[in-house]
Amino acid sequence: MINVAIDGPAGAGKSTIARAAAKELGFIYVDTGALYRAVGVYCLRNNITTTDADGVGAVLENITVELKFVDGVQHVYLNGDDVSTEIRLPEASMAASNVSAIPSVRAFLFDLQRDIAAKNNCIMDGRDIGTVVLPNAKVKIFLTADPEERAMRRFIELQEKGSTTTYEEVLADLKVRDYNDSHREIAPLKPAEDSVTVNTTGNTLEESIKLMINTIKEKM
Repeated sequence: MINVAIDGPAGAGKSTIARAAAKELGFIYVDTGALYRAVGVYCLRNNITTTDADGVGAVLENITVELKFVDGVQHVYLNGDDVSTEIRLPEASMAASNVSAIPSVRAFLFDLQRDIAAKNNCIMDGRDIGTVVLPNAKVKIFLTADPEERAMRRFIELQEKGSTTTYEEVLADLKVRDYNDSHREIAPLKPAEDSVTVNTTGNTLEESIKLMINTIKEKM
């Protein structure tokens, strides 16, 4: 199987760009961040503090997270409930950042991610795919962009969904998440040693997708 690992900070466009690249290449797309968001949503729904490692770890046995692909589009199910929209809310983003720092949560989702990659040609994105989850991936890419541009992209995305969150709030949250993701003890966000860095600052979405596809084809 051919696996492509894409890592990068929040708001870098990993999901949108990787999904388009996967469609072009005939691979499936796996958004691992959605798995952590689902765990975060479970905690929010059940009033569990997402920074409480013991509290979160104690409820993992009550959680079932599934990825189902409908016409090539990934849907995320939490205990049978399609939470594909709910996991994109700002509070779910911060909850995901918090629970992803908990070792028991990472272990809980690790086998699921590897099992998908073992059975499919896939593009998988996240924070530690090239460094931890798929260290032997054929292609490894670190996708990034300037914080202000990433925040603006996320702000526009939230506006389109009817959110009243301000740009300043999105930027502040993004900077906190960048710090948390890159400074956590377990699997911190960083480029794999053998990865290619792709910076999309100033690019249109179409330019970023084309750059990603060309980079993957060159490495393959």
